Amino acid sequence: MSQVTITVRKNGPLRVDDPNGVVEVVDADGNKYDLTGKVAFSLCRCAASANRPFCDGTHGKIGFQAPDCAIKTS
Repeated sequence: MSQVTITVRKNGPLRVDDPNGVVEVVDADGNKYDLTGKVAFSLCRCAASANRPFCDGTHGKIGFQAPDCAIKTS
C-alpha cells in the first residue's frame, strides 16, 4: 500500500497525493467532501480560492507568498 504524501508547494497549495483513496476531508460541521476517484488534490493556503478548501489557482493571480521551509523541532 502506497502512503499519502502532502507536499507544501512554494507560494501555493498543499498538494495531497493519496494513491489508495484513504484521505477524508471534512468541514467544520463534520460533512465529508466527495473525493471519489481523486488520487490527488490541492488544498488552498491563500484563503482566496472560490472553491475552498480546494485550490483553484487564485494564489498565482494575487501573488500569495508564504514561508515554505520546514521548522526543525528538537
